[in-house]
Amino acid sequence: MRRVLAIIAVFLLAGLAVAGCSSAKPAASSSATASANAKANSLVAVAGKFGATPTVNIPKVKADSNLFVKTEINGSGATVTKADAMAANFVLYFWTGSSSALKANTFTQNPTMIGGTMLPGLQTALIGKKIGSRVLAVVPPAEGYGTSGDSQLGITPATTLVFVIDLIKAYPLTSAATGTTLSDGGGSLPKVGTAAPGKAPSVTIPAATAPSGLVVKTLIRGTGPKVTKGQFVITQYAGYIWRTKKVFDSSWTDGSPFGFVLGATPEQVISGWDTGLAGQTVGSRVLLIVPPKDGYGTSGESQAGITGTDTLVYVVDIIDALKQP
Repeated sequence: MRRVLAIIAVFLLAGLAVAGCSSAKPAASSSATASANAKANSLVAVAGKFGATPTVNIPKVKADSNLFVKTEINGSGATVTKADAMAANFVLYFWTGSSSALKANTFTQNPTMIGGTMLPGLQTALIGKKIGSRVLAVVPPAEGYGTSGDSQLGITPATTLVFVIDLIKAYPLTSAATGTTLSDGGGSLPKVGTAAPGKAPSVTIPAATAPSGLVVKTLIRGTGPKVTKGQFVITQYAGYIWRTKKVFDSSWTDGSPFGFVLGATPEQVISGWDTGLAGQTVGSRVLLIVPPKDGYGTSGESQAGITGTDTLVYVVDIIDALKQP
């Protein structure tokens, strides 16, 4: 989750948690139970059409320790490689002991981006699959969060993760603006330089006082369609603090493009992004100068070093915009 952009948590843990199913141990011999558990992960059943929330049936036994991957629906698109990020929808269940609970469902909200550093089990499950596929991945702790788990997410060292993922579209990790260069900024505005593939462009912030209002300047104009409210917009970006002249967040550094719903309620990004990127075209590079009232307000964002009076500078490349279902 990109806390600096005020994104809603990808896993949506609080809002989508449901009561898990549980049962007593089966009335069988210990050897029979061990035999059943040895292949428990392969007994997870999935039904439903691509693009719609799947029905997932997880057996009421303890998960086994093996990664289980199954392509439930075979897509016909491009093959996903390690050099790609993916726009995807997914459901996620936590499976602990003989009970399981739904923890996230992006099918009812908006897609997410998967790429860069992934859980080992997810990387094994997704690399080599074709876009348009639905993939079941039953990820044991050793292929997930290991013996430490993740207390913030509620994942214990014994939690098996059950993902069902629809692969919507792939994007190279090096994706960047592709249009016609109009400007590099400069003057009283930051000057934006060129960039090597997969790297953020250089940004030189002047010693002048930052503008008091939101500034939107198109540096590269793409030839794609205009982005509109409600679309899932895929971007590359770098964010700087005018006062310090230093970068505080970057998708290029994180290793994967970043996606969000433009104009969402509640908002998924700071208002300067919603306002400044609306109407821009896919393939464009946009310079945003964001005053506090359009960014993090008087509270700032201490984790990123942003104070309540800081003006922010963003260079945003618009890679794509997907229609919401």
